[in-house]
Amino acid sequence: MPVFVLTHHRREPLVMQGDTTFHFVTDGIHAALDAAKKTAGNRDVRIGGGAGTVRQYLQAGLVDEVHLALSPTLLGQGEALLAGIDLTALGFKCTEHVTSRHAMHVVLSK
Repeated sequence: MPVFVLTHHRREPLVMQGDTTFHFVTDGIHAALDAAKKTAGNRDVRIGGGAGTVRQYLQAGLVDEVHLALSPTLLGQGEALLAGIDLTALGFKCTEHVTSRHAMHVVLSK
């Protein structure tokens, strides 16, 4: 499936073995999402990336479901994923959670 990567640096699409193509988008989150939706048709679009990218999409109200996969592994410092985000004010509620020894999966939906 095609992947749309937010970046500040223009570059040509990169075709990988297996036919996944990475398209590099420099026009911001709305342009990347519009391109992904156009390509996906009636299928779901998934947003991945660093905490800053995910926060931008959440704050813009462009996300209707969040799937968090949490591992009981401490990695040290990092960027807080939900810093400054009030999920309940955005209309999210926990609709699913599954826990095992290796991970906890939490789904938040509008």
